[in-house]
Formats: sequence, C-alpha cells, structure tokens
Amino acid sequence: MKIFRKKRTINCGGKLLDLSAPVIMGILNVTPDSFYADSRISGEKEIAVRAEAIVSEGGTIIDIGGYSSRPDAADIDEREEYSRIRPAMALVKKHFPDTFISVDTFRSNIVKQLYEEFGSFIVNDISAGNIDSRMIPCLGKSGLPYIAMHMRGTPKTMQDRENCVYGDIVAEIVSYFVRKKGELINAGVMDIIIDPGFGFSKTLDGNYELLAGMDSFKILELPVLAGISRKSMLYKLLDITPEESLSATIAGNVLALQNGADILRVHDVKAASDAVKVFAEVNKYSV
Repeated sequence: MKIFRKKRTINCGGKLLDLSAPVIMGILNVTPDSFYADSRISGEKEIAVRAEAIVSEGGTIIDIGGYSSRPDAADIDEREEYSRIRPAMALVKKHFPDTFISVDTFRSNIVKQLYEEFGSFIVNDISAGNIDSRMIPCLGKSGLPYIAMHMRGTPKTMQDRENCVYGDIVAEIVSYFVRKKGELINAGVMDIIIDPGFGFSKTLDGNYELLAGMDSFKILELPVLAGISRKSMLYKLLDITPEESLSATIAGNVLALQNGADILRVHDVKAASDAVKVFAEVNKYSV
C-alpha cells in the first residue's frame, strides 16, 4: 500500500514553518469591501490591534490582503493594492518579527516590491499564477514559499456558470494540482502549499463535495490550506448572514482538519485555535 509522506516544513527565508500539527492563519484585511464587514480594518492602530489579537489568540501566520476577492468586488490597480498592504506589512514586521506573514495577492509586482523592502514572506495567490504569468518565475527567483489556490477565471468571473461546472470536482482539482506542482517545481518553487479554493468557482454543492473529498489531496504530498471561514457555503446553506456563521465555521474547520487540512485560514482565531487543540487531543487516541 502506498504511504504518502506529506511535506511538514515550509522554509520562509531560513525560518521553518512547522506543519507537523495544524496551524492557524489569521486574516488581516486592509480592504474596505471584504464580504465579512467585521474583518475590514484601516489605520495603524486598528492594524496593530488586529495583529496582536491574531498572535495572542494562537495564530501562527498573519495573512495580509489588500484586494477583496469576493464576487463583484471592485477592481483596484497595483498602486492602490500596494498602498494598502505596505503599511500593514511594515507594522507587523516591526512589532511581530517572529510571526510568519503571508500576503494575499495575485500580482508579481506587489510580491517583488515587498520582497525587496521586507525580505521573505509567504505568497498567497488565489489564481496560482494564472492571472499574472510573471508570478511563478518571480517566485522561482526569490525562493519565496507559495500558496497556490484553485480558481477558474478571475474574481469577477469565477462564479459564472461555466466556471462552476465539473464532472468529478475532487478528481479534476487533484489533477489540476498535480500539473501545477510540476510547473512550480520546474520553475524552482520548492515550498508549496495547496488551497482547494472553497467558494471560488464552485457551487454550494460543489464546495461540500470538495470538503468531503479533501483526503484525496494527500496524493500530492503537500500541505493543504482550508479557507472556509464565514463563507457563503456556510451562511447560504443555513440562510443566515456571515456575521451569524461562527458556529458553522467551526464545524467546517473541524471537518477540514479531519480530512487533512494543515492550515486553517480564519477570521476568528481563538475559536479555530480551540478547535485545533480539541482535534489534536482526540487524535492522541486515534488508531
């Protein structure tokens, strides 16, 4: 029987991210239009308070995003995106130097500018290099670790009907990542994390089929990130709002952990951290 050996460490500029146990990525949105209104922050004081909360509540990674990727979000240019991310990056690097940082962007110029000024961080790309063809070569040169997410189309078109139709959603996304892994390794990108892309070019049913089949990604032998927090797959199913979906998020996160998630990307760090601790305790006694 084939035993899959998943990569358990990610090298970020000489500092190792240990994924032998699941870790929490806390969302720091410096956008005015994130789908979850309570996650929107601006100004140095708010950024500092949010970063401190992520760290104190058990977050290992702070994920800084300056471009909202929700359906129908406003498109902004590189200058605007950079002007949002840079101050947050500077503040987090200064006050939380031992915390891992990821930057949620699909633009290679943003990555290049931030790397030149601040050094290593994790690149979190919703398009896996498919929107900006210079992204993967940029990563190969810099050696930055990379989160490659599955999405069809762009944030504007990802929920168009043709982008949400699959024969076998799990098999097709596994095949996609097999090809993407080869492309990244050939370009010199060695520290790779995959994200199935819950909510991106998937129907409501498709999201749950994907969540149920996450264990299939073990064939890739790469760490897996699950980003389910307060998403429409939860609140539309229950006919509630994002603000009311914390308990559903916790349930989704636990299912993701059971099915092989190594990183949970979340708004509510304390709740996710508690869920990880309970999951780990049960796992001690699993056969």
